[in-house]
Amino acid sequence: MTATATILPSAARAERTRPRLAVMSRQQIMGLLLLLPAAAFLLAFFVLPACTLFTYSVLTQRADGVVTVPFTLSHLGHFFSTGLYTHVLISTLRMAAVTAAMAALLGYPVALVMIRSRPMMMRVMTIVVIAPLIVSVVVRTYGWQLILANNRSGVLNWLLMSLGLIDHPIQVLYSETAVVVGSLHVFFPFMVLPLASALAKVNPEVLDAARTLGAPAWRVFWRISLPLSLPGLAVGFTLVFSLTASSYVTPAILGGTAAQMLGNLIEQQITAVYDWPFGAAVALVLVGTVLAINLASTWFFERRTRA
Repeated sequence: MTATATILPSAARAERTRPRLAVMSRQQIMGLLLLLPAAAFLLAFFVLPACTLFTYSVLTQRADGVVTVPFTLSHLGHFFSTGLYTHVLISTLRMAAVTAAMAALLGYPVALVMIRSRPMMMRVMTIVVIAPLIVSVVVRTYGWQLILANNRSGVLNWLLMSLGLIDHPIQVLYSETAVVVGSLHVFFPFMVLPLASALAKVNPEVLDAARTLGAPAWRVFWRISLPLSLPGLAVGFTLVFSLTASSYVTPAILGGTAAQMLGNLIEQQITAVYDWPFGAAVALVLVGTVLAINLASTWFFERRTRA
């Protein structure tokens, strides 16, 4: 009797401690069902095409244009062993980094004015920042082409010559400077909005306390506002850098042949040369490089935030 009584509680305890299969609640099941259409759309129109394109980067194209096996890494080797292509890669990263840095420098004053203004002024500034997104990128880029034209009819050259600052038209169009200016105009809202969101979370009493203790405005920003807004800066920098590095329209119109980026190189290899494997290899290099830099920048900003 005693042995039986001892065994029964032990079995009950074992039954209680045995891991049970987690049963999804009705709300979780409904949530998954609601996600299915979006997941199916992304799978069909983003994941599968991207995987197919990246698969092409390691395949071989026959003389008749058919892309098939054997697998090879010669396309990547050809890219990194050719000075022209590596120059385009470096130019792409340089223009993307300069655009992101300029967007951060110009975005902080705009974001600070937005969050410290009255509600009506804040709404007006938000509309002004977001308004360019309503206009097509092509239209905005052609507008910058008229402004930066290298002849006397260009708005910038006409203005500078009318003011007597220059005697001959300056050559701005079809250069990296023109691409940076156009990209900055296109992607500037993606820097301002994350910065404004991060700065709005900074406690105003902390800033007031620093000013009361005699800290000048630049020191308050450098020691308080900037460190507390690093999460927003990380998001904005990642967005602007990624979108600029992968852009096609702006460098095609404003850069010409003097400031090509990887997006233009991919388009040339696929639509002009019909070399799908090499174009896919260039796309793989672009995605891999941008992803690696974004991960490194995110890690850096997170480390600075914890510090």
